[in-house]
Amino acid sequence: MTALNIARFLHLFSLVVWQGSLIFFTFFAAPSIFKALSRENAGLVVGRIFPRYWAMGYLTSAVSLISLLYISYKVDSFPKERIILLVVMTIISFYSGLSVGKKARAIKAGMRSAEPGEGKKALEKRFKKIHALSAMLNIAVFVIGVFLIYYTSLDLRP
Repeated sequence: MTALNIARFLHLFSLVVWQGSLIFFTFFAAPSIFKALSRENAGLVVGRIFPRYWAMGYLTSAVSLISLLYISYKVDSFPKERIILLVVMTIISFYSGLSVGKKARAIKAGMRSAEPGEGKKALEKRFKKIHALSAMLNIAVFVIGVFLIYYTSLDLRP
């Protein structure tokens, strides 16, 4: 097995793991958790999962991008569409986890310690907005990832 074959495997594997974890968590795990537990407890469970979820995205995006750049160098071909899509996905993932996620955790902590009333309602409103942004970013990574895997599949050998 050559270094190029290993890079191709790592690229494809990292994309599949990234998309698979995104699909599983977004469409199966999180909805099931919120159906099985109270809203507050479900939020706590999902809040514990998110750091690992984002870490998986960081790791798989880095492996995917590095391996694609290596492949591009080795085969003397620069698949700019794929690289652009991958860079956009990576930026969104890091922004979602490091910025949006951090804000959501801070707002959630404030909500837990806030007294019922206008202050708590304002925090809940802010949390809904940040949650909507997070969901939008997650769906964007998913949709871009589908296109990226499609373009990657075009390069598979017969």
